[in-house]
Amino acid sequence: MINIREYIEQTVAISDKDWQLFSSKLENRVFKKKSKLLEVGEIENHISFIENGIARFLIPKEEEEKDLTFGFCFKNEFVSAYDSFLTRKPSLYQLQALTDISIWSISYDDLQEVYQKSFAGNVIGRMSSERLFLIKSKREQSLLNETAEERYLKLFTERPKLIKEIPLKYIASYIGVTPQALSRIRKRIS
Repeated sequence: MINIREYIEQTVAISDKDWQLFSSKLENRVFKKKSKLLEVGEIENHISFIENGIARFLIPKEEEEKDLTFGFCFKNEFVSAYDSFLTRKPSLYQLQALTDISIWSISYDDLQEVYQKSFAGNVIGRMSSERLFLIKSKREQSLLNETAEERYLKLFTERPKLIKEIPLKYIASYIGVTPQALSRIRKRIS
């Protein structure tokens, strides 16, 4: 839980009173590799902070190899199906644990209470929403403006850990190519 406070305090100092209120609402949840943090059709009820592990955002298809991966979140990052969280409507996608994962979660109702009772709650909410928006925006711009090879190279330089820890079939889906096309890209640039 200390990581969350350190992460938040990179932006704003939190009084002990505000931290006490916020941290009292956090619930530690642990998921095994490949388990679902959120299923399609469920309403997202949490914003979570990853203590350890990797989560994947995906649109599942009938055949697993055709699943569409569109995002990853890592240790010391917020994760949520944020559109579902905000609108209180069922999620159109799934969140999956790519590795064993430990997260600290705050529920929608508890976050509303923290918003009302503390300045820090508003900062935490804003930080998590801004981060999730920036990831989405960056991905959309990448898909529109870059080739698959450029997306792969950018991913490789910006997040080398991702390349080592995530199966290539998910990386291929994330950059918008088949695993075979990713194999050709990797051969060409090596």
